[in-house]
Amino acid sequence: MTALGLFNYWAVIVLMMIGFYTLIARGNLVKKLMGLSIFQTSVIMMYVSFGKVAGGTAPILIEAGDHGGEAVEHVLYSNPIPHVLMLTAIVVGVATLALGLSLVVRIHEAYGTIEEDEIEDESL
Repeated sequence: MTALGLFNYWAVIVLMMIGFYTLIARGNLVKKLMGLSIFQTSVIMMYVSFGKVAGGTAPILIEAGDHGGEAVEHVLYSNPIPHVLMLTAIVVGVATLALGLSLVVRIHEAYGTIEEDEIEDESL
C-alpha cells in the first residue's frame, strides 16, 4: 500500500497527537475538553477505518431469486459491529463533553477562573 492509500490512518495519528498535546499542554479547562474531544474523534475514526473491508458489502442475506436466478456463493461482507460500537462511543463522548463543560461552568462560578494553575493556587 502506498502512503496515500493510508491517508485515513495518518489523519488519525495527526488528530490523536493534536488532541493529546492540547489535553496535556494547555491550562485552560475548556481547551482541555476540546483536546479530549479531538482525541475521542480520532479513536472513532481509527475504529471505523479498521472496520472497513475493501469490496465488502452490507451483511444482508439476499435470496437467490433476487439476482436473476443466479446463486450468490462468494460474497464478502463487512462487519457492522465496529460501526455500531462507534455510534455508542459518539453518544458517550457527547455526554462526557456536556458533563465536563457543566463542571467547568461550576468551577468558574466557584473560583472565578477556568485556568488550572490559578485554581490550584487558590485552593492551596
